[in-house]
Amino acid sequence: MISLKKYLDQKHEAPTQKAAIAPLPEAMSAYRAALKQMGECSSELCPAPGERLRRELARCCQFLPAEPTADAIQAAQSEVEEQLRDFSRGASRHFQQQTAELKEMLVAMAKSAEAVGERDQRCTRQMQELTSRLQSAAKLEDLTQIRAFIVRSAAEIKSSIDKMAAEGKAAVEMLRREVSAYQSKLEEAEQAASRDSLTQLHCRSWVEGQIERRIAAGTSFCVALLDLDGFKQLNDDYGHLFGDEVLKQFSAELKSACRSSDPVGRWGGDEFLIILDCRLEDAAAQTDRLCQWVCGNYTIPSPDGPRKITINASIGVAEFVPGESMQQLLARADSEMYRDKRSHKDAPLPEAPSMLADHLRTGAAAHSR
Repeated sequence: MISLKKYLDQKHEAPTQKAAIAPLPEAMSAYRAALKQMGECSSELCPAPGERLRRELARCCQFLPAEPTADAIQAAQSEVEEQLRDFSRGASRHFQQQTAELKEMLVAMAKSAEAVGERDQRCTRQMQELTSRLQSAAKLEDLTQIRAFIVRSAAEIKSSIDKMAAEGKAAVEMLRREVSAYQSKLEEAEQAASRDSLTQLHCRSWVEGQIERRIAAGTSFCVALLDLDGFKQLNDDYGHLFGDEVLKQFSAELKSACRSSDPVGRWGGDEFLIILDCRLEDAAAQTDRLCQWVCGNYTIPSPDGPRKITINASIGVAEFVPGESMQQLLARADSEMYRDKRSHKDAPLPEAPSMLADHLRTGAAAHSR
């Protein structure tokens, strides 16, 4: 969509170069084909949310004319991005549910194996008692051949029982090891599913789950929503790969600044969410300290060499009020965040004035740590 928008801009700005620009109808056809294939692949990857994405992308294609306006392309781009975000959240919830079901199944298998092992042990004890009685009875008999037969039979029975018990114990131990290995793999998969691939912070669906648990428990907590000031301008000036590096470094600083008991995740784009298990007054003090830590000068690698920029962030904090929904709570935090952003006048991210400023920031951060 961005390329098509640039095409329209070029079409108006450089009419003499029209011959070098690919025809718009062909480009639109290629976009439709790409969106259709994206929907098909998503449906195969994760049927439930993928099928919905396929339908929505097909609907978007229907409303894209052969030669749309820049506004139509911008609207379609926003719609596609929203649908992709919904699919991402839906697929994440789907796989988490499947993981939980598989984990329950493995736990049930482990319990069944333990029950079988306990049964074998009970049978072993019973047969051992029977063997003991036969051996005692054999001692009381006067007939030598009968005594020898009973003793030999008892020994054979005991040998068989011991072998069965040993094999059963080995099988149970093997199953336990396998279940333990599966559980470790599931835990790793759960961790991967709960992480944002770019920043390695918790993903949005995981943070939403934490909020919902606290709401259900009726505990006191706050949410803090952070948004980087001027991040869009930074992407426009230096490119999205540069912006990704900014997000990575900022996320690392944010995670380091937050307490281990306070879940922190990437909310989307350049927005981050923190859950604070405290009242509003304490949360405000913590977020003030946090902003002092994470805001300042950063050195970001780029094809032209390291580039120094200054990162500022707007933050909004809201305390959970019993009876309100998660959406209402987040809406209040979002409103406070934009109030803070307006006070900053949404200044663009300027380049740091000198290496000395970055040195002072690094020294101050190390000292505070």
